[in-house]
Amino acid sequence: MKMSKLVQQDNCKPQIVISVRNLVEFLLAEGDIDEGRGGAMRMEAMAEGSRMHRKLQRRAGADYHAEVPLKFLIDYEEYQLALEGRADGIIYDEETIPLLGDLDHEAFSRVIIDEIKGMYLDVEAMTEPISVHLAQAKCYAFIFANQNHLPYISVQMTYANLDTEEVRRFREDYTYEEIEEWFLNLISDYKKWADYLFHQKMIRQQSIQTLEFPYAYRQGQKKLVADVYRSIAREKLLFIQAPTGTGKTLATIFPAVQAMGQDMGERIFYLTAKSATGLVARDTFLLLEDRGYQGKTVVLTAKDKMCLLEERSCNPDSCPYAKGHYDRVNDAVYDLLQQENVIDREVILSWAKERKVCPFEFSLDVSNWVDHIICDYNYVFDPNVYLKRFFAEGLRGDYLFLIDEAHNLVDRAREMYSETLIKEEFLLMKRKLKPFSRKLERYLERCNKELLLLKRQCERVLVLEDVDVFLFALCNVAAAFDELLQREVSLPERDEVLDFYFKVRNFINLSEHLDEHYRIYCDYNDKGEFCLHLFCVDPSLMLQERLDKARSAVFFSATLLPVQYYKELLCNKTDVYAIYAEPAFEQSQRALVIGNDVTSKFTRRNEEEYNRFAEYILRIVEQRKGNYMVFCPSYKMMEDIYGHFLAKAEGRYRVIVQGSGMSEAKREEFLQEFDKQGEGTLVAFCVLGGIFSEGIDLTNERLIGSIVVGVGLPQIGNEREIMKQYFDATGRDGFDFAYRYPGMNKVIQAAGRVIRTTEDRGVIALLDERFCQNTYRTTFPREWQDAVVCNLATVEDRIEEFWNAL
Repeated sequence: MKMSKLVQQDNCKPQIVISVRNLVEFLLAEGDIDEGRGGAMRMEAMAEGSRMHRKLQRRAGADYHAEVPLKFLIDYEEYQLALEGRADGIIYDEETIPLLGDLDHEAFSRVIIDEIKGMYLDVEAMTEPISVHLAQAKCYAFIFANQNHLPYISVQMTYANLDTEEVRRFREDYTYEEIEEWFLNLISDYKKWADYLFHQKMIRQQSIQTLEFPYAYRQGQKKLVADVYRSIAREKLLFIQAPTGTGKTLATIFPAVQAMGQDMGERIFYLTAKSATGLVARDTFLLLEDRGYQGKTVVLTAKDKMCLLEERSCNPDSCPYAKGHYDRVNDAVYDLLQQENVIDREVILSWAKERKVCPFEFSLDVSNWVDHIICDYNYVFDPNVYLKRFFAEGLRGDYLFLIDEAHNLVDRAREMYSETLIKEEFLLMKRKLKPFSRKLERYLERCNKELLLLKRQCERVLVLEDVDVFLFALCNVAAAFDELLQREVSLPERDEVLDFYFKVRNFINLSEHLDEHYRIYCDYNDKGEFCLHLFCVDPSLMLQERLDKARSAVFFSATLLPVQYYKELLCNKTDVYAIYAEPAFEQSQRALVIGNDVTSKFTRRNEEEYNRFAEYILRIVEQRKGNYMVFCPSYKMMEDIYGHFLAKAEGRYRVIVQGSGMSEAKREEFLQEFDKQGEGTLVAFCVLGGIFSEGIDLTNERLIGSIVVGVGLPQIGNEREIMKQYFDATGRDGFDFAYRYPGMNKVIQAAGRVIRTTEDRGVIALLDERFCQNTYRTTFPREWQDAVVCNLATVEDRIEEFWNAL
């Protein structure tokens, strides 16, 4: 529900623009949150429903006028309220409309506003239209009746089941006086919110006029700010390779705020892969607030981390915050906005507890009214999670996307736009649900048989041209599931059933996007289960559909190298900008050495090689007391090298090892070891590409060395090989795109842990002979051109020379 926006019209008052749908959903929502009664099922579909809209519209007769744009202006003293929408259909005789003033009641009754809703429920069981749907149609009816001077008008609600295509219609007739009175009462309820929007933007814009960059510019930072502003002004996509320390968070947020001050954007979305980087963005907005900026910010946090109960249960019987939530939430939002500017998790939880509303839904409602939203990539790009209030089909806003740590988005996008179904889960659901639906049992068995046919053809991996027969059977499963979930509220193990249902729905929905960017294949997972994959190898087109919702987007990271790789996979346009920000640190702050007599190649993974890696690590850490991180390509290799190192170190150093699946508490304990100054040398063994190889700041003496074992190549597997074959087939280097570039990204991220501020000093050691090869050297950042090649015999001298020179 994208809420109102304020736009300046030439030679007239400013306009606050809101869609009809958003208006009624905001004002008329009431009652409880209850996922148990369909909230989690997304009964009303949007992107899926649009196809049903078009089908029904084509079937209608010549008097059916589809997708009619409507707009109504309400004039207030300081601004105009513009209500906009698009009626799905208006039924009337074109020859009659010019003569409407002369028609009788019977003729007028033939003017019908048709509102179509595609649903995942049994529409034949409906006894009346859903109130907010009817309200949306009544708004269109008022606008059309007002503008065409109609004394009477009718409204028709058309509900269509997306699986069965069954249709149920409801019709109501109104006099103009009846519908006008209803409409004016509705609009009067919105007046205080429109006033808030108008005055908040005036305050925000005025504060931007005097807002200055809060610090002295670092080297290259002023140019970076100018480049971001210029890209926004020109409505372009911008890719920024920004080495650590360039202050890229402030250097992207500040020009975006300035662009908003010039009406070149209505809202900033700061998108992150990790909550830690979101907190840096929050602190940046707090900094600007301290300098006089009057914008409003909300930080969106995952639902499970926002729940006030010990165990999340989104239904009114179990949760007092879900019961009556919609009756209280609007007042809570309004009061919060009067008192807070930067609204993070703690603020939301405090207010939600006091006002007895669901914290997660509360935060989403707050997002409608703020200037900046800090959130995970999912809220913009994921088809199952994205904020439909802003990005539903047909909506486009004057948004600015600031995409932090954008190198993570490639793999995250592949996950968002891919789905896997497991044959054994169909059999499990068949057994669980047999007592509740024999129809669903039959359809699940049909899908199982289709998967069995594929399994018999698949020895290890099988690439398919299509799965049309299976998809037809799967659609029947989905339809039977809808009936069951609507009928049976208290299914045993409901969460597990819903998880399977959502995977089925996601598979069907993604199949609508199958094109040359996808591959369909079967294989077996680690448990030996048979899997069918819809794999989005190249997510550029799917991402572009979301990027098109914004005015401009800025991708930035310390590891967008090679930039052409990211430009090809993160967008589907060629006229994009790319810049390389100047490093803020001197190369003399760190030593960069390459060990050319070891390798992590599988053919050389043996005890002798592990021993040589351990000896390298020992000789490096012996040169200066402090904290070091050692990054290994896998848990197995980490444990092997760690064992050899322990034997050599003979208890002289504190040694810690990253565990698999560490809890947040364990992660904090791990990082706290770096705060223990004066307790001797610490050597921390970690997994390359894991939780400690990016997104952590260990400044000054907390970390003085990063030792990277191997070139970080992803493990060979079916998915990676399919990626390699795909990129080879499309004229690109498949090994580079599937293995080398992702691997080097992990290497550069790990190396970047050492130098975080102008005061930091430290050592970066790249231990693999392949780093000497030109195919890898060309992926190095510019500031790595001074790398010194050494071997086990000379590494001590190189490191000692560096420390002595300081």
